Amino acid sequence: MAIFVFKTLADPFAGRINYFKVMSGVLKNDATLLNFNRSTPERLQHVQVMQGKTATAVAELHAGDIGAVAKLKETLTGDTLGDKAAPIFYPPARMAEPSITFAIEPKTRADEDRIGQAIHKILEEDLALRFSRDPQTKEFLLSGSGQQHIEVVVAKLHKRYHVDLTLKPPKVPYRETIRGKADAEGKHKKQTGGHGQFGVCRIKMEPLPRGGGFEFVDDIFGGAIPKNFIPSVERGIRDAAGRGYLAGFPVVDFRAILYDGKYHDVDSSDMAFKIAGSLAFKEAMKQARPALLEPIMQVEVYAPDQYSGDIMGNLSSRRGRISGSESRGTSVVVKAQVPLAEMLSYATDLTSMTQGRASYTMEFSHYDFVPGEIAEKIITAAKAAREGEPVQEEA
Repeated sequence: MAIFVFKTLADPFAGRINYFKVMSGVLKNDATLLNFNRSTPERLQHVQVMQGKTATAVAELHAGDIGAVAKLKETLTGDTLGDKAAPIFYPPARMAEPSITFAIEPKTRADEDRIGQAIHKILEEDLALRFSRDPQTKEFLLSGSGQQHIEVVVAKLHKRYHVDLTLKPPKVPYRETIRGKADAEGKHKKQTGGHGQFGVCRIKMEPLPRGGGFEFVDDIFGGAIPKNFIPSVERGIRDAAGRGYLAGFPVVDFRAILYDGKYHDVDSSDMAFKIAGSLAFKEAMKQARPALLEPIMQVEVYAPDQYSGDIMGNLSSRRGRISGSESRGTSVVVKAQVPLAEMLSYATDLTSMTQGRASYTMEFSHYDFVPGEIAEKIITAAKAAREGEPVQEEA
């Protein structure tokens, strides 16, 4: 015999409840079946038939019957369970990729403490939902099929788990890079009575191809900087690059070459050379023609033929580059590369443009330069947002 789990419900009192259909054979209460997806045995105690929220215990269920069981250890939506001796596997339903993303912010500290466990339970029952944390912006991101879908999930979190969240458009994870080469010196010198601080380093910087990250090259000859201080210079450059130069976004895709410096037998230290590395980086950025990068998304829009012109025009107005379109029966698939910053409100606009008859998928493609005029606005806004923050001291 075999059963297929088609829905999982995270009940705050009963725990996880799995709804299933008996696909073949007879399921008896208290049977032990094997979960073929996860290769783990599950004991089905207290098999029930649900009528609304009312559960009625049954002794057995036959092929075609719908039942429910609570407190299975690992079983989730889409799993097949059955006799170990006669394995049968039913493929799980393919879920559509999320089409809209919101940043979520807990309203209080108590909500922040409870959010992880509550979201985890909601994710178990809703496979169309995605939850992640952007490593750059540090925001919690909740993705779903549409704005109403996300709003319903937020309402569930409030009602079931007493977690209150605020929805906001997500921040765009911009980055910074350099277009030119630079040669700069960083000098940190401080005399405070006893031991002072002294470190001088000279670096060259040059751009790397997109996706190159950060590369540090030790090109010191003749002991101009002792070997034990060189990692401190690299650490100083990394820290300063992480804090950004133009607008506080991480600087990426560049090579830093340490080629000369000076030290003092008594006053030099790891901290002195870390600060010198940071100062050298900032000085080099002034010469290296810094620029802003933005994430570009690969977008595919599926819609009836009659809307293809409107969709292409709308994507172009969002700074999108149309890469092609193809007909599939009475529908059209439009492919384009569009900056993420222009896609934050696209789900709502597409629905109104096509009367809800279109859908789209979007995934990250690459980073590219932000046009000058738009970059200036982003830099101005980022600086204005940071004006009220305390100045970060060199570490």
